[in-house]
Amino acid sequence: MGEFLTEIKGRINETHRSLRSAQAAGDEFLAETHASELEDLHRIAARNGIDTRC
Repeated sequence: MGEFLTEIKGRINETHRSLRSAQAAGDEFLAETHASELEDLHRIAARNGIDTRC
């Protein structure tokens, strides 16, 4: 699970940064896309017993 844990948390962090950048740029479509991806990643993590809360 170590590699999966590292990968999912890395993808969550990267997607969160991309979401903030899209929001700062005023790109609502891209921000919504990243927000949806972030929800999916959190769902996948939860399904695998990974706590992603900061």
